Amino acid sequence: MARTASAERNTAETRIAAGLELDGSGTFSVDTGIPFFDHMLAQLAKHGGIDLEVKAEGDIEVDAHHLVEDVGIVLGGLLGEALGAKVGIVRYSSVSIPLDEALVSVALDLSGRPYLHYEIDTTAMAPLGSPAMDPQLAEEFFRAFVSAAGICLHVELVRGKNAHHVLEAAFKAVARAIRAAKVVEGTEVPSTKGVL
Repeated sequence: MARTASAERNTAETRIAAGLELDGSGTFSVDTGIPFFDHMLAQLAKHGGIDLEVKAEGDIEVDAHHLVEDVGIVLGGLLGEALGAKVGIVRYSSVSIPLDEALVSVALDLSGRPYLHYEIDTTAMAPLGSPAMDPQLAEEFFRAFVSAAGICLHVELVRGKNAHHVLEAAFKAVARAIRAAKVVEGTEVPSTKGVL
């Protein structure tokens, strides 16, 4: 059975249409109007082995916050839907990903219980791209994503200075963790409760 999902979300601030195939090849078509964010979502698809389509518009002339957060809500919801009852999945994973001087470690549980621990200090990082994305918005994306998906995610910067390298390593690490945890290896839900 194909693990796919698609959705549209329209508010006074954003308009988003997205779809994903969990067992894809990492193909992507992403257009949010924020080039750096598009680049990060492409990493999520490519390294997560997820086929991803995202078309999003929003009030980025005010701030990119609404759009980044709402895309997180939509993609998290799609991930949760595509995972379904989670029968046979590996469920847990952890990975450390380097990108030049940056190293980010991620631990993930597709638990059904949303929690984010995000330990990347972005206060000294300048906005990236044009139109600009504040590096702090990566945390807002992941918070919305885990809340909508119902997953437990820990993201920790081990070392790194370059904002682009740090955030790209974070998105790649989350992608690789999802890729490992989504694998179906059995026939039962991996929980003594019988449900996730």
